[in-house]
Amino acid sequence: MSDPYSSIQRVDPEIHQLIHDEEKRQVDSIRLIPSENYASVAVMEATGSMLTNKYSEGYPGRRYYEGQDFVDQIETLAIERAKALFGANFANVQPYSGSPANQSVYVALAQPGDTVLGLSLPFGGHLTHGWKVNFSGKFYSPAQYEVDPETHRIDMDRVRDLALQARPRIIFAGGTAYPRAWDFAAFGEIAREVDAVLVADIAHIAGLVVGGAHPHPLPHAQVITTTTHKTLRGPRGGMVLSQEEAHAKAINRAVFPCLQGGPHNHTTAALAVALSEAATPEFRSYAKQVVKNARALAAALQDRDFALVSGGTDNHLILIDVTPRGITGKPAARALHHARIESNYNTIPFDSRKPMDPSGIRIGTPSLTSRGMEEKEMTQVAEFMDRALKSAENPDQLASIADEVSEFCSAFPAPGVRIG
Repeated sequence: MSDPYSSIQRVDPEIHQLIHDEEKRQVDSIRLIPSENYASVAVMEATGSMLTNKYSEGYPGRRYYEGQDFVDQIETLAIERAKALFGANFANVQPYSGSPANQSVYVALAQPGDTVLGLSLPFGGHLTHGWKVNFSGKFYSPAQYEVDPETHRIDMDRVRDLALQARPRIIFAGGTAYPRAWDFAAFGEIAREVDAVLVADIAHIAGLVVGGAHPHPLPHAQVITTTTHKTLRGPRGGMVLSQEEAHAKAINRAVFPCLQGGPHNHTTAALAVALSEAATPEFRSYAKQVVKNARALAAALQDRDFALVSGGTDNHLILIDVTPRGITGKPAARALHHARIESNYNTIPFDSRKPMDPSGIRIGTPSLTSRGMEEKEMTQVAEFMDRALKSAENPDQLASIADEVSEFCSAFPAPGVRIG
């Protein structure tokens, strides 16, 4: 295979080597970080195109720079494809990532000091849903719901009680470490009762939603925010979608000119490609397989006495309390890394440990599924994980497992690999 990065090799061999090394790492590893995935060659080609050369402040048909003949068509395609795929009336595809997408919702629909209700970060929520170190907790008044101490699931009666007490302007439904399905219908009822705007942050599950593998937030949520990578398999970016024209105008003004300047046109084009890919029957099959694999992996881990938060999963994500195995999250994630199994250490509900060395690890199945792995392979993945954690203090044994993992992965080509 010819090297598609030959120009980089000529201009900057040091960066070229690091790209090569990272691509090899992604090929040789079992990638279980649930926010990661493999983008297609088509998506990556669009991301690396000359569209990065063009500046395009404004929106299609209303720009502040000339020469937008083709960029306007690209962004319009991305908008129309997003609306069709998600069943929305409006889409803004310019946010640079999920956090700016959420920030635009605050600017558009709330005032500084307004109350915002979201899932607390230590219980699986996101920084931008009102956590104290984030802008959302500094400039707005956060009210945070948690999961039930026994089931580790969201108790909608408790959410309702908190909403009635706090009377938030915005309610966020969504998170980064919640392995169960989101009851958007119940959240919608609560939002209507307290006259709040329901925002469904589906950054992690967007691909599952459009693939029919997770309940859809519409028509229950007035606004949807999402990243464009993760389970959607697009470039690194963000989107905001809505059903209501009043929200649409306010969100557009919030994204530009309030929060951002020129959109990243190369990312917009890559997103349009990814949205086209996500509208296919093959993608729906992929999304459903992600969930099947997660459930199979969860079952295989439980067979090996792993302690799963909430007892399992409904989506792509599994949260594990590793402390019953005599180890904590950070050294567990490090041991897995040395065995070429990539995860991230993560707090678990009611965690008594600090965030930099919590009690848990977080894993998911989007990347493995993109490589063509199915339920039967999840048993092998669980076995690798079990052996790696049992060998956490044995570098030689971890190195041996790493060789086995590399051989295992070789049977499942990684999408988008371009270096031979």
